[in-house]
Amino acid sequence: MKPIISPLFVRLTKTDKGKKYHLNLNQYRNWYYTTSNNIKKKYKELITDQIKDFKFEGKISLTYTLFRGTKRKGDKMNVLCIHDKFFCDALVELGCIEDDNDEYIVEHVFKLGGYDKNNGRVEIIIEEV
Repeated sequence: MKPIISPLFVRLTKTDKGKKYHLNLNQYRNWYYTTSNNIKKKYKELITDQIKDFKFEGKISLTYTLFRGTKRKGDKMNVLCIHDKFFCDALVELGCIEDDNDEYIVEHVFKLGGYDKNNGRVEIIIEEV
C-alpha cells in the first residue's frame, strides 16, 4: 500500500503566510481548546483525499515514519503521538474504521525515517491484520 503523507505542521489561514502550527506534543499542550479543534479539523482536511475511500472491516496496524525537515535532534514520539491521535480520529470520522480503540487498531509502530530538508513529513502505512 502506498503511504499516506501527513504534514509536520498546518496553517489555519488560506495564505501561505499564516502561522504554522507544528503538530507535536509540546505545542499541542499549549493550544487553547478551540485552536486545537481547528488544527485537528485542518489536519483532517489535508489528509481526507488520501484516505476517504478506505474501508476496513477487521483489525488494522498503523506504522508511522517521521522524516524530519531539520537536522535538529528531537523526540520522535513528541511528533508522532499527535499524528497518531489526529489520524486515528480522522479514520473514524471519515468512516474508514468503526472505532479507534484497541479492538480495531491492534498495533501502532513508530519509526524514524531520517532527514529530508525539502519535504519533512510523516508517512503512514495502514495494514489489515
